[in-house]
Amino acid sequence: GIILVAINPYKQLPIYGDAIIHAYSGQNMGDMDPHIFAVAEEAYKQMARNNKNQSIIVSGESGAGKTVSARYTMRYFATVSKSSSNAHVEDKVLASNPITEAVGNAKTTRNDNSSRFGKYTEISFDQSYQIIGANMRTYLLEKSRVVFQSENERNYHIFYQLCASAMQPEYEHLKLGRSQENNLLFT
Repeated sequence: GIILVAINPYKQLPIYGDAIIHAYSGQNMGDMDPHIFAVAEEAYKQMARNNKNQSIIVSGESGAGKTVSARYTMRYFATVSKSSSNAHVEDKVLASNPITEAVGNAKTTRNDNSSRFGKYTEISFDQSYQIIGANMRTYLLEKSRVVFQSENERNYHIFYQLCASAMQPEYEHLKLGRSQENNLLFT
């Protein structure tokens, strides 16, 4: 399949707007510069032409921009499919991101907010190739982190958030204390 290597510039670039989406829409792979929109266009055309499911794998190290790349891809599909009520499907799918990150992100030696989970996002289209819905499934990559953390690393963020809220009446039944005390129970 097609492989695109993208580098996170750690700043906004003017290469992801609607004008760029429309420039790539309908183009053949290789007619334009390599771009996440070229990959999305090829998948969209293959889906429409062959009436078969397509997959785009977004992979990379922590901080590489995987979530942002997936978001650009979803926005591309919403725009080219002219899905009026679903024009912001990426916002709807990613609305759960803060919860997902609390449960699945942790401090590592390389990143204070490292995703320790994978995401599988499935976008559904109707017979007119307009978006009709999306599902995001997540899965933990490091279940062992719940009971053991390497030196200078932390458990999942949700653990510390719950401990910080331990004195709230709705969490008293959990019998949580400070995170330092509870962390000793798991090591």
